[in-house]
Order: sequence, then C-alpha cells, then structure tokens
Amino acid sequence: MAIQITTDTELSAVNSILGSIGQSPITALNLAALNNPEIALVHNLLMEANKDIQAESWHFNTEHGVEINRDANGEYLVPNNYIQFDIADGQIDRNRDVIRKDGKLWDIVHQTHVFDQNFKFDIVYLRQFEDVPPSFQRYIISRASVRAATQLVSNPELVKLLSEQEARARATALDYDCAIGDHSFMGWPHESSYRAYQPYKALIR
Repeated sequence: MAIQITTDTELSAVNSILGSIGQSPITALNLAALNNPEIALVHNLLMEANKDIQAESWHFNTEHGVEINRDANGEYLVPNNYIQFDIADGQIDRNRDVIRKDGKLWDIVHQTHVFDQNFKFDIVYLRQFEDVPPSFQRYIISRASVRAATQLVSNPELVKLLSEQEARARATALDYDCAIGDHSFMGWPHESSYRAYQPYKALIR
C-alpha cells in the first residue's frame, strides 16, 4: 500500500505551532477561529515567519532574467508578491538604480517612474505557504513556534528546545536548497551544462 505524503497547509501549520506550546488543535482556519486572539496571533506569526524566511532568497522563490514589459505610460508596476527585485546581471550600470515607490519602479538616478526601454529583472517572490517546499514549510513552522513560545508561554526551557528544533530545520532547508539549486562557483547560467568535479575520476587513473 502506497504511503500518502501531503504537504502542510496553513491549518496544519497553525495546529503544529499550537501543539508545540501545549494548546489544543483547531478544526478549521476560518473567521470564527481567527476571532480568537490566540489563534489570530499564531496565524500572524506563521505569516511573518513565512515572509522573513522567503526574504532571504532561496532557489524555490528566486528567478533571474525575468523579462517584464512596461505599461502604456512607460512605467513598471511592482506586484505585492515581489520581495526583492533588481535589474538583472549583465544590465547593471550606475546610470540606473531602481527601488519600489508608490507601487511602481522608481529610478533614483533620474528621479522618475518612466523608463525608455524594457529590462530583465532578478526577482525574489513571496510564495503562498502551500507552494513552499516541505523542508522550508517545516523551517517556517519551527521559527513561528519559537516566537509563539516566547510570546505566549513563560517557559525558557521550551523556547530553548524549540530553538534547537529550528536550527535543525534550517539545516535541512539549507541542504535542500543546495541540492536542488544546482549551484556552481563558476556561475553557469540556465540553459547550459557542465560536469562537476568527481574525485573518483582521479582515483581510477
């Protein structure tokens, strides 16, 4: 019989956090549940941890060289799910320095929202919790659990234990990111391939 493995949802994540601080689980994450101050706080801590961890820029939420077209006014609208963004490598110069301002891309150098050409961008996205890889979901839950224990429970030993669990969860997330990211010191771009150094090749000479 095949084992069914499901990723976490916001409900299961909230229940994991509640369980870590010795509270009873809830059956639904609805308006009635969020009217409970404790449940609302735990949910907010989960969302904050999700944003904080994704803001570090990982392989699963980062894309390079994304081509974006300007609107009819020559402006770039910046969606709310863009945590970080910048003109992509290869198009960097001191003639442009962009930030978000009034919901649009702002050129600090020229003091304008209007651009005379399209650019490619390196973007760090804020993914929905359900779209985050399982190892990172557990890392997010662990960090939120530490914050919940700190704010809701006066038990330094519990905070210490949960902090240790967070450190292990981060190590697992880092391992996942290194394995899935195909990172290279040489900086090979997408649509290219190379053979990495393999020690056993030298041993068989």
